[in-house]
Amino acid sequence: MTKPTLLYYDILRFQPAVMEFLDEHFAVVKLPSPDDDTDAVLQSVEICLAPLGYPFDQAKIDKCPQLKLIASSTLSVPHIDEDYCRTKQIRVIHLGTETEFMNTITPTAELTWGLIIAITRKLPWAHQAVCAGQWEGRKFGRQTPQMLSKLRLGIVGLGRLGRLVAAAGEALVDSIYYYSPNTAAKQYQRCESPTELASAVDIVSIHAHHTAETEKMIDARFFQAMRPGSYLINTARGAIVDEAALLAALESGHLGGAALDVLADEYQAGFPDSLTDIPLVQYAREHDNLIITPHYAGATVDAWIETQMKTAELILANY
Repeated sequence: MTKPTLLYYDILRFQPAVMEFLDEHFAVVKLPSPDDDTDAVLQSVEICLAPLGYPFDQAKIDKCPQLKLIASSTLSVPHIDEDYCRTKQIRVIHLGTETEFMNTITPTAELTWGLIIAITRKLPWAHQAVCAGQWEGRKFGRQTPQMLSKLRLGIVGLGRLGRLVAAAGEALVDSIYYYSPNTAAKQYQRCESPTELASAVDIVSIHAHHTAETEKMIDARFFQAMRPGSYLINTARGAIVDEAALLAALESGHLGGAALDVLADEYQAGFPDSLTDIPLVQYAREHDNLIITPHYAGATVDAWIETQMKTAELILANY
């Protein structure tokens, strides 16, 4: 029996065990990235793995007359034109519907709490001070107005990750609030608007999906509503935050700090080469109230293997 043709891009960096599974069940065609697509390859593929940051739109779909399934090992697929796929009877596979499985994938929630503790206790700068020969614990204690157990945590988006972060927070913070139009949780305080949440809490952690509705949802009005000295954590998508407004809130001293694992332009062409020109990155180099990490919240080897293998299994089950 002829194996279905599957297009894989090297930039996905699937783990060896997952690649062995794909090679066993599919005729895998490999390209470095979607920038290397050719009409000949696209005309032959029946399944395609779609990396974030590369639009799988009507123009590309029309070049794939044999295409039956598009897959992404992500929770959402803003890069795939799902509406057009439906008109062409092309299935779209992602992990956003695999709730039970994804509840076992915890590194993003774990790093969220790492960032909360790191920014509120200024851990990077305390470490740098020791490396520079300075043993001044009281200096950093004076920069920590309150213990976590006295602070209120606000969750934007009480989905899978929001609930994991909130559950861990029950043992650490005073109380938990949330803004999430499509979900509810009686054990936490519900807010009816983003600004209501901003004004009620000391730490805001973002776990919403990036959609047209959430684009720059965390804007100047949101920051103005936040309590003086409060903190913003973002391990979701950079585009949810108006970065110019965030920078202004940090520069003014209104915010106590921010910790970001994502940036708005990270999926734009040429992003790595222009990283040091981004205003937030420039600010972080000179100030001790902003932490930026390279979008690795979900990046542990076991999480990679499990989510990639789950995606491969879903492809096999749904083709």
